[in-house]
Amino acid sequence: MIKNKWKKLSVLVCTILALTIVGCSSNSGNNGASNKNSEKTLGQQVDYKIIGIDAGAGVVQAAEKAVEDYDLDFKVQTSSGAAMTQALGDAIENNRPIIVTAWTPHWKFAKYDLKYLDDPKGSFGGEEKIHTITRLELKEDMSNAHKILDQFYWTPEDMESVMLKVNEGENVVEVATQWINDNQDKVSEWTDGAHKVDGEKIKLAYVAWDSEIASTNVIGKVLEDMGYNVTLTQVEAGPMWAAVASGDVDAIVAAWLPGTHEKYMADYNDQVEDLGPNLEGAKIGLAVPAYMKIDSIEDLAK
Repeated sequence: MIKNKWKKLSVLVCTILALTIVGCSSNSGNNGASNKNSEKTLGQQVDYKIIGIDAGAGVVQAAEKAVEDYDLDFKVQTSSGAAMTQALGDAIENNRPIIVTAWTPHWKFAKYDLKYLDDPKGSFGGEEKIHTITRLELKEDMSNAHKILDQFYWTPEDMESVMLKVNEGENVVEVATQWINDNQDKVSEWTDGAHKVDGEKIKLAYVAWDSEIASTNVIGKVLEDMGYNVTLTQVEAGPMWAAVASGDVDAIVAAWLPGTHEKYMADYNDQVEDLGPNLEGAKIGLAVPAYMKIDSIEDLAK
């Protein structure tokens, strides 16, 4: 009886030892894989890609300039704003590294913990402002609309509050209407001295950036409330500038200056009227999730 008990005990001990050895071996294997990944450079981990938006965007052109300025073995992968933010969200959900072209104001900075990479060579320029640009004859043809557009001015926080709600699935027109209702003091400054009209047609163009979707829908709704028949047209940056210069559209509130749309401003400077900034404190650059141990574009060369 005693011998049988010792036999059973010996079998149990051997089994425990065997399982322990297997477990250690398995953990060792995982650590090996983890160590192997950790030995990769950041470039290797992100496949030497910077995730951008549409090819004509100024932030993409600036990113391509940064690749040259910093002598990086990276490629700016163009896509769309939606594709870029989807890739960013997927990476953050899985705690993976990712580098994206970025600009503020943008809802992604309100939703995620992100940081801009330092740009010591100044490839992305300094602080930007978003300007209102009109066709040359607008003041003579639509003095009230011109006044409202000239007085339109809000903050990055204003814009981001609209952008975030739209990104969360709310209808952009409803969000713009609610923002206007909640900010009548500010809106009254935009419309100060302007008179209501009776169905005059006005066309605004914008690029498919979340920031410009927000601003154009807000000012478009203000103009509508003042009696205008408003048409909003979404186009790429180049056609947007060409349309306002030719008079095919009346105005844009989506001109990022002096850097992002520098080329377009140089091309059409004498064919448009610049009413000045409607938002200050804008910025473009490369951004990464805050958990990534990198702080400067220079670090990408390592």
